[in-house]
Amino acid sequence: MADLRTPPGRAGRMRLSRSLEVARRGADLLDQKLRILRTAHDRLLREDAAARDRWHARLAEAETWLRRGLLLSGEDALDTPPAAPRATVEVHWTSTMGVRHPGAVSCTVPERAPDGPPAANTALLRAEAAYAEAVRAAAESAAAGEAARAVGAETRTTRRRLRALRRQWIPRLESALARVDAMLEQAEHEDAVRRRWASESRRD
Repeated sequence: MADLRTPPGRAGRMRLSRSLEVARRGADLLDQKLRILRTAHDRLLREDAAARDRWHARLAEAETWLRRGLLLSGEDALDTPPAAPRATVEVHWTSTMGVRHPGAVSCTVPERAPDGPPAANTALLRAEAAYAEAVRAAAESAAAGEAARAVGAETRTTRRRLRALRRQWIPRLESALARVDAMLEQAEHEDAVRRRWASESRRD
């Protein structure tokens, strides 16, 4: 890395010292942020896994009831009901350490129209209800996965920034400050020697 450009003398030392203080304070703040993000990310990963498991369980249940219904009434039983209105999903957003992500989700699945044709058998009716639950679980799983992804991305970014500060920027500032201190000390020593010689020359 190239040397830091600083003004000569004490002005340069003051600037380096100030930059080093800011960098260290920034590293401390990033470290605090990283700890909070890690805790939040771990929680969101657990919620994501749990939501995904619920979705898969609801879907498996729905498919089980569907197979039973088809065994009872045949595949033609699915041809009679008209297409139902689509489900609607509303995402409620929140933020963690400035990271915007889904905090909750509301999913509304339309019920069977009262004047529509009835289900061919009870198993298909149970399958319909189970698929509605599976759709809700899928929406919750998608929201949980996106929340974990967003916070995870910010966690990785914060970790990289903290590593760059601690492993690169702060050491560069410390090294530059040490060089300036050595140069100032050497200049002060040389100045003292010159003053002593000048004083001795006047006495002679």
